[in-house]
Amino acid sequence: MHNSEVKEKYNEFILKKNHPCIMAQTVFKMDKAVLKEYKSLGSAVTAEVLLKDLQKYIAEYDYDSNDFYSFIATFPLEKKLTEKQFETKLWQQLQLIATIDTEAWDPAVSPNPEDNNFSFSIHGSAFYIVGLHPNSSRMARKSPYATLVFNLHWQFEKLREMGVYDKVKEKIRERDEELQGSINPMLEDFGAKSEANQYSGRKVGENWKCPFH
Repeated sequence: MHNSEVKEKYNEFILKKNHPCIMAQTVFKMDKAVLKEYKSLGSAVTAEVLLKDLQKYIAEYDYDSNDFYSFIATFPLEKKLTEKQFETKLWQQLQLIATIDTEAWDPAVSPNPEDNNFSFSIHGSAFYIVGLHPNSSRMARKSPYATLVFNLHWQFEKLREMGVYDKVKEKIRERDEELQGSINPMLEDFGAKSEANQYSGRKVGENWKCPFH
């Protein structure tokens, strides 16, 4: 699978199919997405390569710019997974990354997935992670291949500073409802509930326990 072919499939998914996330659309229109391919989701080998790539991404990130960038890890060779299988592999992958990451957890967020202030930390920086895959029940997450999108939490704080965070959030939810007939039931404002519930995109109940430790 050539990178250009994979990138074209994501361009179609985000731009041609009018994806509800206007932030994702902006990132793709401005060619600000770092798109990388990996062999297997949930493996120690992937954790090593992915961590190095994310460290490079963080080091090169332009914090002075008002542009937004996303790091997208794709797994074109990964077989189609059920929502539960994808959720399991997503958390396996994050657990393996955390195990080899030598940097301290970002002090602005909690490392406890049951804490309302939880956010995943990589190389000392907080990330909001969006899992997408072909068998997702949410159309907005029904991507061409199994995918992990890494968005720096700093980007959301930047939107708040700019005074547009609430406007952007409401617009995305409106568009998601237009697409599917309902907003994603797992979406919560940061700090209202642990964002761990949102990462895989699967609808989970109140008794769901995040497998990450």
